Amino acid sequence: MKFNGLRWWVVSLVALAAVINYIDRQAFGALWPDISAELFPDLDADGRKDIYGKISAVFILSYAAGQTIFGKIFDWIGTRIGFAISIGVWSLATALHAFAKGMFSFSIFRSILGIAEAGNWPGAAKANAEWFPTKERAFAQGIFNSGAAIGGIVAFPVIGTLAAFMSWQAIFITVGLIGFLWLIPWFYVVKAPPEKHPWLSENEKNYILSGQKNQDLNEDGSYDDGYNPDTGQLLGHKESWGVIISSAAIDPIWWLFIVYIPIYLNEVFGMNVKEIAFSAWLPYVGAMLGAWFGGLLAQNRLSSGWSVNNTRKMVITLGCLIMIPCFFLLRTPGTALNAVIIMAVLLFGFQTAIGNVQTLPSDFFSGKIVGTLSGFAGTAAKLAAFGLTLLVPKLTVGGNYTPAFLIGGALALIALAAIWFLCPRIEPLKPYQEFKH
Repeated sequence: MKFNGLRWWVVSLVALAAVINYIDRQAFGALWPDISAELFPDLDADGRKDIYGKISAVFILSYAAGQTIFGKIFDWIGTRIGFAISIGVWSLATALHAFAKGMFSFSIFRSILGIAEAGNWPGAAKANAEWFPTKERAFAQGIFNSGAAIGGIVAFPVIGTLAAFMSWQAIFITVGLIGFLWLIPWFYVVKAPPEKHPWLSENEKNYILSGQKNQDLNEDGSYDDGYNPDTGQLLGHKESWGVIISSAAIDPIWWLFIVYIPIYLNEVFGMNVKEIAFSAWLPYVGAMLGAWFGGLLAQNRLSSGWSVNNTRKMVITLGCLIMIPCFFLLRTPGTALNAVIIMAVLLFGFQTAIGNVQTLPSDFFSGKIVGTLSGFAGTAAKLAAFGLTLLVPKLTVGGNYTPAFLIGGALALIALAAIWFLCPRIEPLKPYQEFKH
């Protein structure tokens, strides 16, 4: 059996995994009022919030470690089995939440969840590098990133609907089972990498492999393993640090909003839970549209003859330039509606940029080291997000979010500077000795 377009089935499954990823991770926050009332009835609201914050911090730190752990795992055992391990473990960890009895057990299960869920991102970058030619990678990454945005949109309605019929324990088991169901089409469709897949037509196989220019090191026009540095050599390239620093600067912007949108709307505008649920999904719509836009814009420019260097830098710069004014507008938005609209535009800019930042490892290196660099960048990004998450409550005493928004604008500038100054040419790299004349 042969058919065209198999690569789009693969990226669609990866995007669906991102939707499941966000439903699983958001379930804890959505169900926390019921969980805390049952498990911690003697604590006041501040005491329960303190426990929630500590458990959440464990999740983010574990998530940071998981980026590097799973980056190595994907490079070691490949995309097919790597994704199966990642989503299988995180689905099991989600179901185990049903048996938690306190802060310690929740922290253990959230830690396992964080490590395993982190695999989704280096795995997506590696799948992108394997299944797509250079000119389509930003759009493919945009499809994947839109899965995260869609997950953010649907998570609370899904959990809320289930809560009308189930206990919080049953909900954790139910959403955990969704991930196991995903494994069925994954193993069925992704039988092997493109060069060995029995269903892949010769035309599509040749199109994918011929478009992977960073895997033709000797420039003879034939596919080869490309430049695969070891970890020390990888980190010896300033371009690798451009990827790591830009990721560490831009990614906390996303976490700033997914963590604090509900708290911001409650504290600044006095919105209750129902009002927040009605409004807080709108910024994720902007994020979803931005993911598609950034990918399609990059694909359009590459198809028009632009270089990868000019395309990536233009799209990343555009995304950052959309974000920066929004941070200033959020200082005095006037109304809650204005605030969520500005956030939607801001996250549109964020996703426009981030999809192209996340393709950089596959622009610079061959498939066998892409997961490692993506993992390093992801770990740096999540550590930065962890730091900002802890810092925001101290910055926003009295409901003044201006300092947090100014930091967000500064982070966008840092990400932009890292791309322009540490990545002078976005193109396949070669061993350093070839540059020494």
